Amino acid sequence: MRAYRDQYADIFGERDDVVLLAISRDTTEELLAWAEDEGFAFHLLSDADGTVGRAYGAVTSDNTLDNRNLFVIDGEGRIADRMIPFRAMDPTAYTDLAVSILDVAGPAAD
Repeated sequence: MRAYRDQYADIFGERDDVVLLAISRDTTEELLAWAEDEGFAFHLLSDADGTVGRAYGAVTSDNTLDNRNLFVIDGEGRIADRMIPFRAMDPTAYTDLAVSILDVAGPAAD
C-alpha cells in the first residue's frame, strides 16, 4: 500500500472519476490506524469475514490468506481488467495499472 501511496499522483493524477479502494481482512479499526499512520490518500475497506475476497477469488483455498489481486472496475460496475496476482514489488505493474485505468476511464479532463 505504501507503493500506491508513493505513486498515487503518477498513477491516478488529479482525476475525480477514478477511485482506489483497498480491501483487506483487517478490522476497520486496524485499517483506520494504519491509514492515518501512513498518510494514505485512498480508502481502505474491511472484509474481516472474507465475503468480498471469496466473491472475487482472492481467498486462498485454506481460507486464511488473501491473494494480492487487483481489479479495475469500469463506470458500469463491470470488471474491466484483472491483475492476478498483482505484482506489488514490480515497478512495471504500476505502469500496467496506469494504462489499464486510461483504457477504462480515458484521459483526465483538464
